[in-house]
Amino acid sequence: MENLASRTAQTRARLIKSATKVFATAGLTGATTREIARVAAVNEVTLFRHFQNKEQLLAAVITEAIALQAQALVHHEEWTQNLYIDLKNYARLCNQMIEEHEDLIRTFIGEAKRHPQAARLILYETDKSRREQLVVYLQKSQEKGTVSLDINLKASVDSFTGMLLHGMLRFSDIPTTLDYSRECYMETCVNLFVRGISTLPLKEAGGSVDVPATR
Repeated sequence: MENLASRTAQTRARLIKSATKVFATAGLTGATTREIARVAAVNEVTLFRHFQNKEQLLAAVITEAIALQAQALVHHEEWTQNLYIDLKNYARLCNQMIEEHEDLIRTFIGEAKRHPQAARLILYETDKSRREQLVVYLQKSQEKGTVSLDINLKASVDSFTGMLLHGMLRFSDIPTTLDYSRECYMETCVNLFVRGISTLPLKEAGGSVDVPATR
């Protein structure tokens, strides 16, 4: 009985992994249960034993992505209370999430108008917990007087995340035309953001004034 449950769980996981790949390459409309079953190396009947339709598979893919992000947060380093260091760690976590789900993110960005609900879930819900955690952190920094009171924290966090997302995707599109590294880009984003929200000079907030531009 235990072996059966294990095999069932393994097949389900393989189907979700295959669906993630097919959705990312074929798009939400172009992906078919037949192709997902083929990639998973099972027949379509087996797929339907686990998922009634493509929509259920899509929901499972989104749920899996959200779960992986929540797991990453559990192991995320504790806040150091150094604004620059903490935001740099946050930026690295963003980059990790983008690299792990880049193809899927690009698919949902491209199909956002045709599938707004699915796009909202994959583009917003997957890192909702991480953004909320940063908002709480910045609220506490405002109470300590190290972050300006006259800014909207949710809008600020979204703009910071958007800046990171845009830049990281550019590295995949045109990596040879950029004369700076991913690390340099992240540090520059963090420096700009810290300069904009902190009540302290950048050095006192923990940041670096000179950012290396080498690849």
